[in-house]
Amino acid sequence: MSKIYKILPKAEWDAARAAGAFAGSAVDLADGFIHFSGHDTARRTAELYFKGQAGLVLLTVEADDLGETLKWEASRGGALFPHLFCPLKTDEVLAERTLALDADGVPVLGDLTA
Repeated sequence: MSKIYKILPKAEWDAARAAGAFAGSAVDLADGFIHFSGHDTARRTAELYFKGQAGLVLLTVEADDLGETLKWEASRGGALFPHLFCPLKTDEVLAERTLALDADGVPVLGDLTA
């Protein structure tokens, strides 16, 4: 079992829950897939792309449950990142957590090993 993570604005997640699926944030829609991070890359993603942004949530998803629509592809520094090539159904999300910002404005992800 391998958990993957998605950081996104709470308003986008609220809209997705109402619709039953998340089609992606603006960058996901532009790239043609939903960007996720593994436990080993999520913190750096938070630092690079979400610093200073309040009102975020962290979604936890079981990668194995997504089947062949999830591809692990090389990206930043050659690290493998999970990319989902279809909408994420809201019932595929194992957990959601509101994120606070640390003193430097970086979202605090907490323990990603559980």
